[in-house]
Amino acid sequence: MSLVHAYTASSATAPLAPGTIERREVGPKDVLIDIAWAGICHSDIHTVRGDWGEVPYPLTVGHEIAGVVAEVGSEVTRHKVGDRVGVGCMVDSCRECANCLAGVEQYCLRGFTDTYNGTDRDGTVTQGGYSQRIVVDEHFALRVPEAIPFEKAAPLLCAGITTYSPLRNWNAGPGRKVAVVGLGGLGHMAVKLAHAMGAEVTVLSQSMKKREDGLRFGADHYHATSDPDTFERLANTFDLIVNTVSAPIDLDAYLNLLALDGAIVSVGAPPEPVAVTLFTLFENRRSFAGSKIGGIAQTQEMLDFCAEHGIAPEVEIVRADQINEAWERVLASDVRYRFVIDASTLGGA
Repeated sequence: MSLVHAYTASSATAPLAPGTIERREVGPKDVLIDIAWAGICHSDIHTVRGDWGEVPYPLTVGHEIAGVVAEVGSEVTRHKVGDRVGVGCMVDSCRECANCLAGVEQYCLRGFTDTYNGTDRDGTVTQGGYSQRIVVDEHFALRVPEAIPFEKAAPLLCAGITTYSPLRNWNAGPGRKVAVVGLGGLGHMAVKLAHAMGAEVTVLSQSMKKREDGLRFGADHYHATSDPDTFERLANTFDLIVNTVSAPIDLDAYLNLLALDGAIVSVGAPPEPVAVTLFTLFENRRSFAGSKIGGIAQTQEMLDFCAEHGIAPEVEIVRADQINEAWERVLASDVRYRFVIDASTLGGA
């Protein structure tokens, strides 16, 4: 075991504070990563504040990680010292069930191991990326192409794959009309990716205040959902709607925007249940689905796609001592569009 500097949560209400966490020794199939950048995801806040269940404090969160391989185990073949790599929301799975063998480890039938607040192979609680170093199985470390600016790579490991996966799985591309609900950390990535895939992209946001950004990211159209006329004008329009917001929405109203065989796929996760009228689904043979990140192979595909098309998130770099302020700004929707922690500032914490 080794100790590394980290920012940790001691309770659901206390500010994050500097401390140390333990990392396991590097096993035969493991890689040790010196973390360079760690993205801040709304999921980090939900988890620490207990919105999604009990939390074993103290806990270090962060599942958007970019760093450099510092050491490899004796049996590692995928990576070498000095490689740029990323770690997302998973650090292990059974790799034996039908879903893992199909390359969708995020749907592991035995449950994948979360990067933080999960149960590691030695029975300890996993600790995340708001830290100096992490040890993971080589299978769950992704190659970060040189074409992706390193300081912008970390959010791709959650925000990027979370939106890329439904776009790919529901066939976004030329001739398809795609709407993105919300233009935040997830939504702005969905717009960039859908545009690069060749779809006709529409942003559905509460107001028009981010219209210029949306069009700059590749949206063809931008509409305010606070205007009731929006739902009348756009009825029966879209082949796919990707809902990125983590607050409840009027699902029936959005379902009515779908064309024949259209689908709404939610990647935002409000803590409250949502209601849907089944008769709304019957019209136009509509579907409502959810999507959870992506498998390791698809995540690598996403990174390579972003490198090929020059896609990266819009980020604001923060120091470790600014994390609590950044969290408050996330809750206030005061970020365009993703915070990234400079992990080098953790050393003096």
